[in-house]
Amino acid sequence: MSAAKKWLLTFLCGVMLFSFTGCERDGGEVRLVLTTGFRKDEIFRIETMSCTLPEVMVYLTNLQDQYESVYGEEIWRASLDGVTLEESIRETVLAQLAQVKTMNLFASQKGISLEESELEKVKQAAGVYFDSLNEAERQAMGASREVIEGLYGELALAHKVYEFIIRDINPEISDDEARSITIQDILLKTFTQDGTGERIPYGESEKEDVRRRMEEILQMAREEDSDFESLLLQYNEGEKGTYSFGKGEMEEDFEKAAFNLETGEISDIVETREGYHIIKCVSTFNREETDANKIKIVEKRREEVFGQEYDAFVESLTRTLNEELWESVAFVKGEEIHTRDFFVVYEEYFGE
Repeated sequence: MSAAKKWLLTFLCGVMLFSFTGCERDGGEVRLVLTTGFRKDEIFRIETMSCTLPEVMVYLTNLQDQYESVYGEEIWRASLDGVTLEESIRETVLAQLAQVKTMNLFASQKGISLEESELEKVKQAAGVYFDSLNEAERQAMGASREVIEGLYGELALAHKVYEFIIRDINPEISDDEARSITIQDILLKTFTQDGTGERIPYGESEKEDVRRRMEEILQMAREEDSDFESLLLQYNEGEKGTYSFGKGEMEEDFEKAAFNLETGEISDIVETREGYHIIKCVSTFNREETDANKIKIVEKRREEVFGQEYDAFVESLTRTLNEELWESVAFVKGEEIHTRDFFVVYEEYFGE
């Protein structure tokens, strides 16, 4: 996967969401200002960067159609804690655009800009996406070629800022640090679930019964010529029986027990929030998984470094939200409106 695509996926998942909620603080940590001094189509302003209604509608309409193409229109009936999925998507779009605008402000401060070749790519990508739109889609989003070109330019510059911030983060990751092991795990749960999926922990006497059952299973597992896989199939209450993982991915006691095993060795009973476990080590070193884990560790460290610098920059910024206009923003409906390729086209031009 290209560096550009990794960043784009991180961005679309909203790792660094820029909030417009909060209040003004004396220390300047967060400065939120609600004002009436907006242009007719201006959704928000962060210092000198402005976001307009057409820009919001391009992001929102593409995300809407991505969801509907997979789940159908009925997906919008879903809600969580009284918040509809549509409201959640609206807030995600607001945060994504705020992050891009913020990173463009950072670019201006650091003297980072797009080269002529990059500007030409922006123009070409904008042409491809705009020409793919029918008249109904252009009208619904209020999107001109210039609006699309501006969005692609800001997105490309935001990615360039990310690369600038993480440019020196290329740590050497040892095999031991990234080591991934493969284990088999028999789990007996110490909780049940009600109709809503909420956990109900067992009482002490119930836990003792589970513990005694697990002791019996452990005794069978350690008998000569015992077939651990058969015991796994018969008794395991976990979703998986065999899996690989690296350090820092599991509960501490489980991880410690698993990483101290030799190949073929069986652990004592280990307790976690899930219940009681018996672990058998299948492999103490998985080359393919370890190499993949090295990449994940580097990416995590890059995101941490980016987050620290980004957050420090954000703290000093004033952001203003046109609440009246923002509250009027909603999904567009219409049989002719099906556009979901805005980010696909971007990746085609900047995904090397």
